[in-house]
Amino acid sequence: MKRRQSLQKLGVNRRDFFKSAGAGILASGLATPASGSAPNADSAGPVRFKPSGGLTQISPNLYVLPDTCNVYVLKDGDRALLIDFGSGHVLNLLAQIGVTKVEGILHTHHHRDQCQGDARAAAERIPIHVPQHERHLFEDAENFWRNRRVFHLYYVRNDYFTVTHNIPVAGDLRDYETFHWGPYELLIYPTPGHTLGGISIVGMIDGKKTAFTGDLIHSPGKVVNLYELQYNYGSGDGVDFAIFSLTRMREQGPALICPSHGEPFSNPGAGIDDLIGKLKGWLQAYDPGMALTIANQPFAVTPHLIASSATTSSFYALISDSGKALFVDYGSASGNFFFSLNAAVPVLDRMRFVQHTIPELKARYGLKSVDVAIPSHMHDDHLNGFPYLKRHYGTKVWCYENMVDILQNPRGNNLGCILAEPIKVERSFRDGETFKWEEYELTVYHSPGHTEYQMAMFANIDGARVAFTGDAFFPSGSGATSQLRHNLIFRNWVENDSHLRSIRTILQHQPNIIAPGHGKPFVSNQDDLKDLERRIEQQARYFSDVIADPDCNVGLNPSWVRLYPYQLLAKAGATAEVELRVRNYRARPIRLEAALVLPAGWKASPEVATLEVPSKADGQTGFTLTIPENWDRAKPRVALAADIMADGQYLGQLAEGVVDVGFA
Repeated sequence: MKRRQSLQKLGVNRRDFFKSAGAGILASGLATPASGSAPNADSAGPVRFKPSGGLTQISPNLYVLPDTCNVYVLKDGDRALLIDFGSGHVLNLLAQIGVTKVEGILHTHHHRDQCQGDARAAAERIPIHVPQHERHLFEDAENFWRNRRVFHLYYVRNDYFTVTHNIPVAGDLRDYETFHWGPYELLIYPTPGHTLGGISIVGMIDGKKTAFTGDLIHSPGKVVNLYELQYNYGSGDGVDFAIFSLTRMREQGPALICPSHGEPFSNPGAGIDDLIGKLKGWLQAYDPGMALTIANQPFAVTPHLIASSATTSSFYALISDSGKALFVDYGSASGNFFFSLNAAVPVLDRMRFVQHTIPELKARYGLKSVDVAIPSHMHDDHLNGFPYLKRHYGTKVWCYENMVDILQNPRGNNLGCILAEPIKVERSFRDGETFKWEEYELTVYHSPGHTEYQMAMFANIDGARVAFTGDAFFPSGSGATSQLRHNLIFRNWVENDSHLRSIRTILQHQPNIIAPGHGKPFVSNQDDLKDLERRIEQQARYFSDVIADPDCNVGLNPSWVRLYPYQLLAKAGATAEVELRVRNYRARPIRLEAALVLPAGWKASPEVATLEVPSKADGQTGFTLTIPENWDRAKPRVALAADIMADGQYLGQLAEGVVDVGFA
């Protein structure tokens, strides 16, 4: 007992903290499981080994077991919450510290050393909670292994350290939310780096702010390994993530760090700084030109207009004299964050967002609240942070009128770069509408081209006429080769006059400053804008010349005939509604007949739908689907198609969609 007390007095950073001798350690061979199943039961095969040490007390209600990872036991009387699980051997030891019931496991990341014993926890009916953005690597691990590429390997991220069998998941640990258990409030804090979906868990435990940091840091100045910190071939991308996450963790001000490997340590600020310095030093030596995400800083365009151009898309904060802000766009923290997190997104999930820039806006520019956020267009790199703003700042989202359905129902369309999370819109604007916000008047215009769902917005700010132009065009080149260039992605819904309409709107309003969707704001030059207009006119002639159909928009827009919603949610044994939507580019009405091509056993009513669409207009017709009650659970997502006849000409299965089938 004296040994345990002296250990606590000296702190938890002693060199011999994890040695298996001495009275401070609860021996592993003396305990029985906390509940009734076999000690090492595992549906994926028996656990053949066990750690040699036992539980060590860190503070009155916090213990640790060095297993395949550190397993932390947080007590509340005779109940326990576990942080990570390792081999599961911890269940054999809990009776020694008076624990009779484990009420949950919280995982910091998906690696096998954290969760390889989870099958035993599932057999014991212990709820397992996992990071939201790694859930698929637990409960759908077998499908991951069916699809993970090994040949032609350039995406070298170590998701190969995923478990080999599915693990049932009871709940998500969502970034920036609080997990409540007993007397504890545990903040789920995103710390990507060692894994892209990894989290830290931060809370007050026995009077001390404690952070369970997974493998973000091993010990002062050390990481577990470097190979986890490379996602793409030859890159230092994961090191950038680690530096960002370490910096943000230091700002949380923990008094105790409890890592997944290595000893818990107190007063972590200096140790984190040491590690950040080493990682920066190596990255500077290896890739001197790589810009660090943590170094991105906003800057003033005018006294009230602040820009951030080193984020993945530029975003703008118009800050009123009251301290309220209107954001135009708010995407990911950097290009590295956007592209790395985008590559990690499973089929049915949304890209992860990590908060950025707002602390600097508060500290340097007087930001007090984010009142409104307006997307320049509907792409995820420009509005990835909008749901975060709504949840944590109460921000209202306003947008151009044709974006409302895209934002609120992202499953509806098959367009490029849709964010896979609904965003509620509080207000929308018509083409040419002027509105007042705080002391400013702003005017919105439809600005298609880059996408049909884009606006331009004009405002007088501090004596300058500013145009927020989204991705309509960008400066390109320098010196004699300098020019504006536009952006063309056919999947975004492009028509032959789209870019012309956009550039002519800008020319008409003669702004002084262009605030583009990527890159720094720049002084407007009418000659450059006129040159871009000339080249876009030339593009329209090219399109008309090269596309066989006399109505060339049919060859530009792959969605002129489409199923809506594109990603339909349905239930086995129930019915669901789907529409065929058509844009008629012809100078005459067209008559369509459509029949759905369905999985075996499914039915559609009507079997054949007819539709007449006026010239230069939109039309739609509907089908009711019936899904068999005994639908195969191994086929939760299926495709369907629409077979089309138009004015007596058989066009074939032009439109398609997918159905995600749920089961009662």
